[in-house]
Amino acid sequence: MLASLTTAAAVAHVGPWAAGWGWMFFLIPLFWILFFVLLFTFLGRRWRRAAWSGDGPPWARGGAEHTLAERFAQGDIDEQEYRARLEVLRANRPNA
Repeated sequence: MLASLTTAAAVAHVGPWAAGWGWMFFLIPLFWILFFVLLFTFLGRRWRRAAWSGDGPPWARGGAEHTLAERFAQGDIDEQEYRARLEVLRANRPNA
């Protein structure tokens, strides 16, 4: 009876999990690597699409002169105010 129990216990510990995680150990890092690659790919595409369509952040839309030209085109300011503000912007532009 004792011999059959030890044999059953020995047989129970034979299999893919007998030595620990085995090849499954590599799935955890691969999962996280794949997760971050997909995340950065998705976010990078959204960022590039937003930048190309003009919906990007204000500093990527063309700057103060572009905003001033849009306000003039929409009729928010008249030509005299547009030219005065444009002159001020160009006079205060940092030298690159």
